Amino acid sequence: MTSTARAIGRVALGAALAFAGITHLTVARQEFRAQVPDFVPLDPDTTVVASGVVEVTLGAALLFAHRRRSLVGKIAALFFTAIFPGNVAQWLHRRSAFGLDTDGKRFGRLFFQPVLVALALWSTRTPRRRA
Repeated sequence: MTSTARAIGRVALGAALAFAGITHLTVARQEFRAQVPDFVPLDPDTTVVASGVVEVTLGAALLFAHRRRSLVGKIAALFFTAIFPGNVAQWLHRRSAFGLDTDGKRFGRLFFQPVLVALALWSTRTPRRRA
């Protein structure tokens, strides 16, 4: 059961990442700019496009990588950690995007990021073999 749950979590996370990445590159570019912190040295649109490419790549890797699944999970967890300052910036600067149009909603979003980190690690962990 645990391996089935992990597989469902991994597939759901991979699909969500791929979808989010595609929207970075297409219909939601403007909205994603709201999450780019001011300290990022790149143009906000360049940052959104680059992160979109990374998300599509990570999503596909979570869906299709078999032999390096644990490594992909660790990289996804690092990615979720790396983009967390964008969520903080959105909250601190009161930037509305994706229905996060109140301080409470933007603040609540901050607690979702650790869940993504945990899901990336848990769903790609190599199962322990029973003796």
